[in-house]
Amino acid sequence: MEVSYNALKLDPKDNVAVALQRIREGEVVLISNFESNLVALEEIPYGHKISLHVINENEEIKKYGECIGKATNEIPTASHVHVHNVRGLNENERLEIINHVMGD
Repeated sequence: MEVSYNALKLDPKDNVAVALQRIREGEVVLISNFESNLVALEEIPYGHKISLHVINENEEIKKYGECIGKATNEIPTASHVHVHNVRGLNENERLEIINHVMGD
């Protein structure tokens, strides 16, 4: 039987998945490349992110295996992850990531 996923985890290091369609509050989230299903705590618009576990305040948001921002507050499992609870990286944080990747 073929499974119809409504979200996709893009990289093993990611702590978010991407909604492949609008996910309604209370809907089961079937996530490709993830070991378990979640139940959405709120609506997740198409193309937006959903947390795969609790993300602590100031924790890195990982998508594509890379840090794309930091949580501005604790984000519960199966919650919408977007501009209302994520901030971009400041210059020093971006430089730290670049230096880490380059091995300096």
